[in-house]
Amino acid sequence: MLQNDFDRYLAKTTPHPMGLAIQKASGSYLWDTDGKKYLDFVAGVSACSVGHCNPRVVRAIQQQSEAYLHVMVYGEFAQKPVTELAKKLLGMMPDNHQKIYLTNSGTEAIEGALKLAKRATNRSEIVAAKNSYHGSTQGALSVTGYEPIKNAYRPLLPNIKFVEYNNPLDLEQITTKTAAVILETIQGGAGFIVPKNDYLQKVKARCETVGALLILDEIQPGFGRTGTLFGFEQFGVIPDIVVMGKGMGGGIPIGAFTASDQLMDQLAVDPALGHITTFGGHPLIAAAALATLEEITASDLMKQIAEKEALIRNELKHPKIKQINGCGLMLAPILDHPEIVNQLVLNALDEGLILFWLLWEKRAVRISPPLTITKEELYEGCQIIRKILNQL
Repeated sequence: MLQNDFDRYLAKTTPHPMGLAIQKASGSYLWDTDGKKYLDFVAGVSACSVGHCNPRVVRAIQQQSEAYLHVMVYGEFAQKPVTELAKKLLGMMPDNHQKIYLTNSGTEAIEGALKLAKRATNRSEIVAAKNSYHGSTQGALSVTGYEPIKNAYRPLLPNIKFVEYNNPLDLEQITTKTAAVILETIQGGAGFIVPKNDYLQKVKARCETVGALLILDEIQPGFGRTGTLFGFEQFGVIPDIVVMGKGMGGGIPIGAFTASDQLMDQLAVDPALGHITTFGGHPLIAAAALATLEEITASDLMKQIAEKEALIRNELKHPKIKQINGCGLMLAPILDHPEIVNQLVLNALDEGLILFWLLWEKRAVRISPPLTITKEELYEGCQIIRKILNQL
């Protein structure tokens, strides 16, 4: 049985994984090996941005697989899907983002961004936010601001300082010793916390004053989830380095970071090979990411986000929901107690709805469906949530 083999052979991230045995997926739905259908309000944790097995993405993968797969380590050969992805994406970004470095994941892109900031400023100090999450590799974990997940893996990178997100009084901790400030545009694990009172603009101004760089982690809010291609467009700030991943690939693993020519060119000299990867910029994955980008930008998907957000907020008005954090289709209803969250997530599975938890805020329920989800599907899912809450 698939679930038994899953339990036997795969390393686990928690003692009690969901363990849903998946048979197929399409659009906003998953089917298990018993044929049960589930409405997906999670989208692979914001990764399946244009729905499961999006036809445009699948066609791109099929076509590229018939041409060539991996041919050379990243950065040596000119490959059409990789180059077209870079050209199209950079054409949609701020003018100071002229080059992209493609990686295998968001956390790997975080590693590259941190290295680039140190290289460019000749400084070693990094300022990050409390309750942040940037990934689980050593560098990314070092700038993650949640101590319980870090204690078992010390020593981590030195010279990391943590400030309170949305607290302008902490900005004095950004000094001439600071190489970069790294922030999630919207804090994910902390409960989908949105910047307030021009917070990101104030951080950027402080960085400019002291000569530090601003790195924004767009791994979750990027690629249309907030209603603009990147979340920072909602908040009137232009970062020096943008890190992306998750929804960029439409269900295929990818990450990237972008910056100016002046910054990015420093990875190629003194020393050469300053940041290298074998499979970053893989042509198959680049083809999928290009198709995903085209699906998002050539349609009215992003224009629909505000209306879909409003529908969710309206349909989830319930006494047990104290507030709904987040923006666009990156929303987190906050309940009274973690136990209610656990019951809601688990009971939803029985009702054919996939919900999930957030990392640090245990009172939060994740709602991050595919951008392609219909209003009818959103209404159906919200009805299930209300039904369960009425029974708890």
